[in-house]
Amino acid sequence: MQLAHIALWTRNLDQAAAFWQTYFGAHVGEAYHSQRRPGFVSRFVQLPDHAGQIELMTGPWLADAPQAEHIGWDHMAIALGSRAEVDALAARCKAAGCLHAPPRLTGDGFYEAVIKTPDGTRIEITA
Repeated sequence: MQLAHIALWTRNLDQAAAFWQTYFGAHVGEAYHSQRRPGFVSRFVQLPDHAGQIELMTGPWLADAPQAEHIGWDHMAIALGSRAEVDALAARCKAAGCLHAPPRLTGDGFYEAVIKTPDGTRIEITA
């Protein structure tokens, strides 16, 4: 068994796609426009080395959706492979204004930083 993909709602599909391309070198597929649910559009993001897929989804009903925490997934973690890679990506994200928490060694032994997507979804980047 393996995880097929993770889905994220976004208010701005192009901005979200650019985030994944810029910071993770992901390949973003073409937009899919649903015939059965008018206004629903999605794009699949393929992480390098087939590390996983993320489905970015949007619809006009999200324009006024609150950004508050809610029941459900809180964040995802992406292992970059080394502390140096975490430090480098954290530095890029700090310069771009999307670093949420700087690199640190957690109490449970992870070396991580936390970045945020344009919609505020947290992503832990780990060594």
